[in-house]
Amino acid sequence: MTAPPHDVGRADARRNRAKVLAAASRAFDEHGLDVSLGTIARHAGVGAGTVYRHFPSKEILLEAVLVQQIDNRVDAARRWAARADPVAAFFGFLLEVVDTSHGRKHACDALTTETSWPRPRLTASARRFRQALDELLRAAQRAGGVRTDVSADDVAALLVGCVTIWAAHRDRNGGTRMVRLALESLRSPASVTEGGVFRDAPGTLHAAPRCEECGVRLEARSTGRPARYCGATCRQRARRRRVGRATDS
Repeated sequence: MTAPPHDVGRADARRNRAKVLAAASRAFDEHGLDVSLGTIARHAGVGAGTVYRHFPSKEILLEAVLVQQIDNRVDAARRWAARADPVAAFFGFLLEVVDTSHGRKHACDALTTETSWPRPRLTASARRFRQALDELLRAAQRAGGVRTDVSADDVAALLVGCVTIWAAHRDRNGGTRMVRLALESLRSPASVTEGGVFRDAPGTLHAAPRCEECGVRLEARSTGRPARYCGATCRQRARRRRVGRATDS
């Protein structure tokens, strides 16, 4: 059965909009906010008129890109909450946010320098992210893995700092290590102190077996090789990271 013309038209419009958003996200990341809508249209493989029909101005397009990026993180928070214990979900999500924020300096700068922000859709999206982050934080605190004297606003500010740390570090592995050290400060004293060792002492991250991706403590194995990851999700993320480094080199 052939779909009615108006349904086909709507499907084409959705595909074109998605292509424009993807192209705009890449263009803003690579070339900054001065990139033209015409350039974005060429990268998306559509005509300039298609871009203007969906996004009458570059500011509207930028807002849509930011909303999509934030909403993707909200979806990621829900996935982490559904598939991991509360502490692993919290730290795994934070690492994913830092990972996906890498290279998005221009878009992030727009949030802090553009005087016309926030716009209604962006405000609603940011509120959803704040709520998702708060839910993960509270669950991890109830589980005893995160200190109780920090708020979601504290964590959000630390995430901004972690993105800056990673971007400033010449070595990607070294940057990742520094990010994990920064996030380690969120752990509750009881969950990171072993035998009276102060949690900020050198080597504390490796005082007990921890997942190399999310940092959650691992069960010690009596036989076989020591576990490196808490589960398949972190193992796959680590593999994708290694493949990405090999491709970059």
